[in-house]
Amino acid sequence: MCGIVGYVGQDAVQEVLLQGLEKLEYRGYDSAGIFVLDQEKEGHLFKEKGRIAELRKIVDHSIPAHSGIGHTRWATHGVPSVVNAHPHQSADGRFTLVHNGVIENFQELKEMYVDEAALVGNTDTEIVVHLIGKFAKEQGLSGKEAFRAALGKVKGSYAFALMDSEEPDTLYAAKNKSPLLIGLGDDFNVVASDAMATVQITNEYVEIHDGEMVILTKDNVSIETIAGKTVERDSYQASVDASDLEKGTYPYYMLKEIDEQPAVVRNIIQQYQNEAGELVIPESLVESMLLADRIHIVACGTSYHAGWLGKHFLEHFAHIPTEVHVASEFSYHPPLLKGNPFFIFISQSGETADSRQVLVKVKEWGYPTLTLTNVAGSTLSREADATLLLHAGPEIAVASTKAYTAQIAVLAILSHVLGLKQEITSDLDLVHELGMVANAMESIIDEKQHIGELAKIYLRDTRNAFYIGRGLDYYVSMEAALKLKEISYIQTEGFAAGELKHGTIALIEEGTPVMAIITQAESASHTRGNIEEVRSRGANTCVFAMEGLERGSDEIILPAVHPSLAALLAVVPTQLFAYFATLHRGYDVDKPRNLAKSVTVE
Repeated sequence: MCGIVGYVGQDAVQEVLLQGLEKLEYRGYDSAGIFVLDQEKEGHLFKEKGRIAELRKIVDHSIPAHSGIGHTRWATHGVPSVVNAHPHQSADGRFTLVHNGVIENFQELKEMYVDEAALVGNTDTEIVVHLIGKFAKEQGLSGKEAFRAALGKVKGSYAFALMDSEEPDTLYAAKNKSPLLIGLGDDFNVVASDAMATVQITNEYVEIHDGEMVILTKDNVSIETIAGKTVERDSYQASVDASDLEKGTYPYYMLKEIDEQPAVVRNIIQQYQNEAGELVIPESLVESMLLADRIHIVACGTSYHAGWLGKHFLEHFAHIPTEVHVASEFSYHPPLLKGNPFFIFISQSGETADSRQVLVKVKEWGYPTLTLTNVAGSTLSREADATLLLHAGPEIAVASTKAYTAQIAVLAILSHVLGLKQEITSDLDLVHELGMVANAMESIIDEKQHIGELAKIYLRDTRNAFYIGRGLDYYVSMEAALKLKEISYIQTEGFAAGELKHGTIALIEEGTPVMAIITQAESASHTRGNIEEVRSRGANTCVFAMEGLERGSDEIILPAVHPSLAALLAVVPTQLFAYFATLHRGYDVDKPRNLAKSVTVE
């Protein structure tokens, strides 16, 4: 994920761009850059690896420029570096481009149109700006028409902001699947990936739809289709009170938090890396955990479901036997404890009353404890022996989304480090694979319109539904069912697919929605058999399948990621299913009845 800001107006543009990028830094932080054009048509490019603070150090604020574009990046094509940082420029320096998204046919475009010797870095974005420059030069096109011609060749997801050095008072933009919107002002106009980047200067915005391009000057904004048809669209006012500022222009916190998950995974990677790029956990915690002969995970609700993935990671990566407990049950019916147990408490808020009750007992018994939480200084964090933070940022929606995926990611990192400490052989490059998961999450999020349409078909009018899967897919099914039931009020259960025929299949009747998750090769064919069993009894089935395991009739195809991390990706479309089902049924997504964000009573 990357963040884009563009500005054309009267004021000095450097600070506007830098402030906007700072607000978008959650979208990418491995490099950043800005490009500004002065009135003499001279361009000034500043790029730096790392955070926006590093970029600030090299930007010349004395340049009299009134237009420019900026970008903060998380690498997809090309390693993090100054040369791969955006903005990118055409071979002759005339065009400068920033981009969010993935160009699927960049290799084809490179081979057909681009002189490889002219390339500076290794990004798909650079291919596009060279393409624009080539069309303008060889076909004598204006900047606008060269941009339009290039858009006709590009396939994939993109949000572009383009500057032509021959037109210092004009900014071009276009989008397809990646977020971008227009901000309107007095004697200036802007584009940005998120209204958060520009709410300090405007609260009036205009949406850009997929397949549209935009031409901005300080006094005018025009929107056209790629084919050149003029589009008229009203602006809207974005509220600027504190709570809505946090939500930006999203209609609900839940949708915002779903969209933030790729950035959360990337932030977790950074937070748990040392300067050498190695994943690290505090040594004292590692030593304490390696003394344990059994780990007990204690949690509630969504955190309990994350605990089942934690069990998989701890047993497969670290070879430590692990049990998972519902906190409210453990409090009054604890298991038989022998040897050297270690306890992990998982809680988004760090204030969950049932879990704290167990923590108090475990500390009385003298066993070591660890809390995984999103809130530093919370009760569970203060009272446990150690804390690992989720670094997910504030989660406002009652239905947890990004905290769940953060819990899984941190549990994977913890387990991986424990395994490495024991010299357990593994071919898993966890940093790389988590990065691939973040990219794949973005691909799924980009398909939210399709997922919303499916949710309407399957869930708008139903009273009951099921999620099924095997192994890790079963764990995701439990969380998917909870998400759907807690905000849409559809009575939903998550089942181990093989258990359906041992009783629950009696509930299947004509039209019952059954969503099946298939990401694990060893159980895929068995789950397919269970799908046919319910389908033959009238179920309305919807299959979420990983690339490589899919069939032509499957409704949702998940990009291929490492099987052990598939739950991080597979849960995202189920979250969107719950979100859209709730909208279609006319309920409040963020504030479901009878529920609170932090459960502080037993």
